[in-house]
Amino acid sequence: MTHNDSVNNVKIIDDFVIKYNEFKSEVSKVIVGQNKVVDQVLLSIFCNGHCLLVGVPGLAKTLLVKTISSLLGLSFNRIQFTPDLMPSDLIGSEILDNERKFKFIKGPLFANIILADEINRTPPKTQAALLESMQERSITNSGNTYILEKPFFVLATQNPIEQEGTYPLPEAQLDRFIFNILLKYPSYEEELEIVKKTTVANNIKLNPILTGEEIIKFQNVLSKLPVTNNVLEYAVTLVAKTRPDSEKSVKLIKDYVEWGAGPRASQFMIIAAKCHAAINGKYAPDIEDVKAVALPILRHRIVKNYKAEAEGMSIDDIINSIL
Repeated sequence: MTHNDSVNNVKIIDDFVIKYNEFKSEVSKVIVGQNKVVDQVLLSIFCNGHCLLVGVPGLAKTLLVKTISSLLGLSFNRIQFTPDLMPSDLIGSEILDNERKFKFIKGPLFANIILADEINRTPPKTQAALLESMQERSITNSGNTYILEKPFFVLATQNPIEQEGTYPLPEAQLDRFIFNILLKYPSYEEELEIVKKTTVANNIKLNPILTGEEIIKFQNVLSKLPVTNNVLEYAVTLVAKTRPDSEKSVKLIKDYVEWGAGPRASQFMIIAAKCHAAINGKYAPDIEDVKAVALPILRHRIVKNYKAEAEGMSIDDIINSIL
């Protein structure tokens, strides 16, 4: 990288911080609180990843995603996942036109931001159609491949309460999501603010902050941020510690964990740490940035055993113990 490139990248990072802060203040016009959640959703977008939002109904998961998509000036589709949803309902299907030729009608997956609402409500066949598009950024139908327009993000939601009649995502598919974000109930003050804001007619006007081209430009620069060896080693060691059969793991992991996180967790941790450093005005990530993104990255990649279940040990408790 030349000196000019470095200077240019520093300027782009400075612009990114300004845009990011503008973005956060626009989001706060609509979304009360949930500061950490907004940060993590935006981080996943700038890391070019997908995220899973887990929370009970009524915590504004859908509103958050809609608000973010309108501020990014990107096309947005919400898909409500149900047990009878078919892959063709996502990707589209071929129909015979007036000239008796087959014509492909694109489904709702052809958008920049997809809100996959209650992803665990739909059968594995339909989940697989969505996950292929997440991984490949393309869709195959009748032997033809259609490239999805970039940027492309899937923000999936899951309700942790109702488990009857659901199809939980297998670990290999959960691994496709960079973050697993937990939404908690608002504080008393925040709930008062929410009720005040939402029970009177208000015409909040949101100004788009970023274009698709700008997002791609920021993604490219963020991916080139330098990382020192000690930060790389810290991230890889942290992930290795989650594996009960690893020489790095501690007694608590050996006692309570069935399976640890795979190498994709280490990759995502470095990518997310770079982005976390940038939003805080730094030009390279440090160990604190890795720690800041560890929970949502590891949360869905660790499988606890029956002993942890019996003793009421949560995945977050296990991760915090090795942090």
